[in-house]
Parts: sequence; structure tokens; C-alpha cells
Amino acid sequence: MTSLLKTFERRVVKPQLRRLKPWRHTTYGDIRVSYRDHLDGGGRTSGMEYLPLFHDLGMPRQGRVFEWCAGPGFIGFALLGYGFCDTLCLADVNPEAVEACRRTVAQNRLADRVTIYHSDNLEAIPAPEQWDLVVGNPPHFVDISPGELRFYDQDWTLHRRFFATIGRFLKPGGMIVLLENNCGSTAETFRAMIEAAGLHIVFVHNCEPRRTPYTRIYYIGVARRGYAVPVWARLAADRRAPTGLSSATAQN
Repeated sequence: MTSLLKTFERRVVKPQLRRLKPWRHTTYGDIRVSYRDHLDGGGRTSGMEYLPLFHDLGMPRQGRVFEWCAGPGFIGFALLGYGFCDTLCLADVNPEAVEACRRTVAQNRLADRVTIYHSDNLEAIPAPEQWDLVVGNPPHFVDISPGELRFYDQDWTLHRRFFATIGRFLKPGGMIVLLENNCGSTAETFRAMIEAAGLHIVFVHNCEPRRTPYTRIYYIGVARRGYAVPVWARLAADRRAPTGLSSATAQN
């Protein structure tokens, strides 16, 4: 009985109480982003590290960017607001996160530049969507916070499904750059599923060779096998990680 009550509290009571919380706002460039605290899985803080990374790599302005597991779209709206891209596509499985994104689009009159999908992974993304760059701050743990959408990816199923289907949405020369957490994984955690999907790791930035006992954000750059890699991504591949390991050859 106690277990049933706890499940009811987690699945019914708490979600209803969360919807009573006030909307908050943060601003990127001239875009005012709406969110509620419980929708933030780290995009508002660690997600902003994308900006200096892309700036330092000399990444040119991208035509269309997709943010996977977007939540309120902190990363995507920041890239749009600060001029890293022309148009933006966002998707999330959580209807409340999708509502937050739609509020931001409406309040900033961005309907002609931003497309939003309520989608379980990539299942509801229409085939005509084609992206130059894919970013995302997905759940980082396979063994922490079971049932919590923001943090838990059971058996890495979410990642595996993503890599298996993302290739069809990439333009020639398109790149995937995901934000991951060394406390939950290493780049090698995902290598087999990436390669099985016809993709390959182009670069890894700031990743230790083994899981760390503390939060350490790292980035993994992925492209379709057989397609030219853009210059800025090749630059990232040529750099050395702080550990002294080649960014593309860290071992598990």
C-alpha cells in the first residue's frame, strides 16, 4: 500500500502541484524564454557551455538547428538568440516542456523561425525535416533517478533509439554535438550504438576516460559515415583533451 501511495504521489499529485508553480523567464539575446524550475534538466546552466565551445571552434552560422530532449529549449533559444543559427527545431516528450516552448515562441513572435514537436524521441518528426546541427542535453544516467524524465535513461534505450534514427534527418555534412555527463558515462559508452547506426565519432571534448565521481560535462561530436566533416568539427577533432588523451580515442 505504501508503494502504491508513493507511485500515486509521484505520477499524479506532484505533476499537478508543479503546474501551479509560476512561470519564470530568462533572456538570450532578444529572446525571453519561459520555463518552470522542474522542467530544467541543466540546460539553463551547463547547457550554456555550448556557446563558448562553438565560438572557440569558429563554427559558422548554421541554417537549421535541432535541439533533442529540448525541455523549455534553453540551448536552442540561446543559439538562435545569439546568432548561431537562422532557424530552430525543438522536440520533447513532456507536454509541459512543449507548452513552455510554445509560450516562448508566441511571446517572442518566432513562429516563422521556430518549429516545435511533441515527440517521443524522434518518432513524431516529419521526414522533410533536415538539420545542419543537432544539439541536446539528454538524460545522463542509467543507474540514478529511475523514472525521472530529466535524468534517467533505462539501459540507454533513449540514446540507442536516437542514434538509430537521427541519420535520416541530417543534411550532408550535418553534425550532432551532444552534452553528456562524465559522472554517468564516457564517450565509449555510446560508441557501439553510434557505429551500429552508420555514424562515427568525430570528436570528444573534455571527457575523462572513466566515469567520474563528480559532475563533469563533456561533448561528443558525431557525423554520418561517408560524408565530409565540416572544418570546425575537424578542428575540434585535432585538439587534445585536458587529460592528454586524443579527443577521439578515450578508452572506457
